[in-house]
Amino acid sequence: YCLGSGLSWEPRSRAVEQVHLRCTEGSLEWMYPARALRVVLEPNLSSARHTTVCIKPASDFQGASIYVERAGQLHLVVSEAEGARPHHVSCFSAHTPQRVALFLQASPQRDISRRMASFQYELLSNQSAAGPDFKKMALVEAMCRPCDNVELLTAICSSDFVVKGSIRNVSHDSENHMSNVDVSVQKLYRQKNRIFQQDEASGEWRGPIRTLLQCKVKKGGGLFLFTGNEHFGEAWLGCAPRFKDFLLIYRAARERGANPCEFQLD
Repeated sequence: YCLGSGLSWEPRSRAVEQVHLRCTEGSLEWMYPARALRVVLEPNLSSARHTTVCIKPASDFQGASIYVERAGQLHLVVSEAEGARPHHVSCFSAHTPQRVALFLQASPQRDISRRMASFQYELLSNQSAAGPDFKKMALVEAMCRPCDNVELLTAICSSDFVVKGSIRNVSHDSENHMSNVDVSVQKLYRQKNRIFQQDEASGEWRGPIRTLLQCKVKKGGGLFLFTGNEHFGEAWLGCAPRFKDFLLIYRAARERGANPCEFQLD
């Protein structure tokens, strides 16, 4: 997380302020944008597997446009007008994964009060995530097909969240090509952040999981094992077998010694 202000710079200076961010995901808030800001993404885990960068502007993003530097040229990623679009995410391939330079150009304006250019970023490791919008990034998680046994056994080891629960409701957002699955949680095995929370009144654990509209998720009865990863503070669906089917697959793999990790069964 990085916070800066255009008001802190020397008025007559033409130098471009520069910041270095060393995490594979994070956020930046540039208050009262003025002139330009260069943001260098240098993840500590320098590895060629980080091949895609995705940027999600805040809903109140204003006062600047975001460019990516490539071979000395600036290429527009997010314009000021696009920043206000809900759920708008821009993804692009990182030519040099160990060092990605973004350039924020402040919009010329006399009144900079209450303006803030704020965004979140993620470095993704799956090349199929490269694309112009969130739909393609989400395809990394939501492939609209059942996982095979190997994918499922891997998912319970490496996913950001693993929960057993049932589907309370499914709502669809056709404008943003998303579906939202409201999950009632019976057992929380793992979560990266507090997406699944306990309702103070009822004591019930629940949380939202997103998937692609084209996956045509419908409300169904019974218990499922929901797995997946988080992007920009939202849970995206990965493998989601019926829990009874998962038990059969996991127990068979454990008997063969083929389970990639130990999973705490009920």
